[in-house]
Amino acid sequence: MDYIIRILVAALLGGVIGLEREYRAKDAGFRTHFLVALGSALFMVLSQYGFGEVLDHYADNLNVRLDVSRVAAQIVTGIGFIGAGTIIFQKRTVHGLTTAAGVWVAAAIGMACGSSMYILACVATALVLLGLEGMNMFLHQFGESQFSVRFTAPTQQHIEQVRQHLAQYKIGIKSYRKEERVDAAGHVLYAVSLDLHVRRNRIRQQMLDILSTVDGITIEVVE
Repeated sequence: MDYIIRILVAALLGGVIGLEREYRAKDAGFRTHFLVALGSALFMVLSQYGFGEVLDHYADNLNVRLDVSRVAAQIVTGIGFIGAGTIIFQKRTVHGLTTAAGVWVAAAIGMACGSSMYILACVATALVLLGLEGMNMFLHQFGESQFSVRFTAPTQQHIEQVRQHLAQYKIGIKSYRKEERVDAAGHVLYAVSLDLHVRRNRIRQQMLDILSTVDGITIEVVE
């Protein structure tokens, strides 16, 4: 019964973290965190008590020893493969690091439950939720996010006006790319792609309003 309680508590705490990730529509959600915490706790129980018969059989052999840390070490190594599966590199930006870290911590919480360290596991779960939700609210107001904007402009002066407007509203330009196009009428247009640092409390519509104040440009993509 003690072993069952350990894995049940681990699954519960891992599931709580998973629900938060599920709410945020992340790739690794409830089921992933639930199973990682449960599996880690089960491995810890097996590591500590699963080889008792072997030790009893070789009780008189002084060369046979039990190292309960070996399975735990393999959990830490193996969980890295699951975490790596949630990390995606897309459009020069890395996504999924927070979710990968959440899976990693869920494994640690499961290991703590497997070792009957329930208070430590509960406190760790509370800190994880505080870090994910509490800091998310804080960063939403004061942190930064990234936007990619692509637009066309008829002249260099229009591009410079866009840059001046962005500077006026304290929007930083991370990268800048420009290429020339020729429209159907034979006029030369400049296609510009910008990666921007934007305060998180600015919604996308505000971004469009800022760019729309420059006459003559055509916004193609905002993502």
